[in-house]
Amino acid sequence: MSFNRRDTLKAILAAGTTPLALPSFAQAFPSRNIRMIVSFTAASATDIIGRSFGEVMAKSLGQPVVVENRPGAGGTIAASQVAKSDPDGHTLLIHSSAHAVNPAIYAKLPYDTLKDFINVAGMGAVPNVLITPPGRYKDLRDFLAQVRAKPANALNYGSAGVGSGTHLSSEKFMMAAGIDLEHVPFKGTPEVVTEIAAGRLEYYMCPINAGLSLIKEGRVQALGVTSPRRSPALPDVPATNEIVPNSDYSLWVGMFAPARTPADVVSRLNAEVAKAAATPELRERLSRMGADAMPGSPAEFDRFVRAEIESAGAIVKRAKIPQQQ
Repeated sequence: MSFNRRDTLKAILAAGTTPLALPSFAQAFPSRNIRMIVSFTAASATDIIGRSFGEVMAKSLGQPVVVENRPGAGGTIAASQVAKSDPDGHTLLIHSSAHAVNPAIYAKLPYDTLKDFINVAGMGAVPNVLITPPGRYKDLRDFLAQVRAKPANALNYGSAGVGSGTHLSSEKFMMAAGIDLEHVPFKGTPEVVTEIAAGRLEYYMCPINAGLSLIKEGRVQALGVTSPRRSPALPDVPATNEIVPNSDYSLWVGMFAPARTPADVVSRLNAEVAKAAATPELRERLSRMGADAMPGSPAEFDRFVRAEIESAGAIVKRAKIPQQQ
């Protein structure tokens, strides 16, 4: 015996029962606050981009967007929380390129990066800028010449942590340039910049949004930007690709949802990200921090993430970066 929802409704009405007694069907999305769980600390590039999109998207979605920072362990704490959340689109992960690096960096993750998430949308890409102590080098070519004149690993460079975007960016650059410096990991960008300004490190691949004011104040010197082409934020600084081909590397930020989130909800979220990125308000915010929007469909972002996982794995393996427990 076959039946459908209309037949059920007729039967209920015939029995004198109000339609409110019907089983609840899916409500229109979104039906309540949307939580954006950000994988890094407040004021990080991931946080700034996530919050900027959230503010604009809230207006269009008609629901508040609440940002919650859950930093730690390369973003795996936030990712683990979202992986276990209800797959209804109301709890989202805002993560960086570290999400694609972590499968290679961590011996065991509390989730499966590809199976436990849907790759919803790319939000923004932020290049790094190679900074050195002020006045130590004339330019990037002089930096390379002086480093090559030293024995391997005689000089130190800093990063914001093992497996961070600043670490992988440096490793990719050194591979392309044929140089070797000793890695000194720190807890975050502020600590590394302090060491650069004091002259105790040779260089740092600093996220451009964190380095702009320091460069303008003369506290550090910018030698190259890791975007494919020169950044409008630092037009007089060459792209590292101009001197060291295939050395570009950008920290990207994206939106992820728990696996089994309905396809129509994923499509809606992707469209809202694209709509927000097209507003003058958000374009200006991204431009101020030297970032570019990352337009594309969920399928395009999924292919991008998978390629990034493969690329990051290759860098980690070639650089012999030890796995974290």
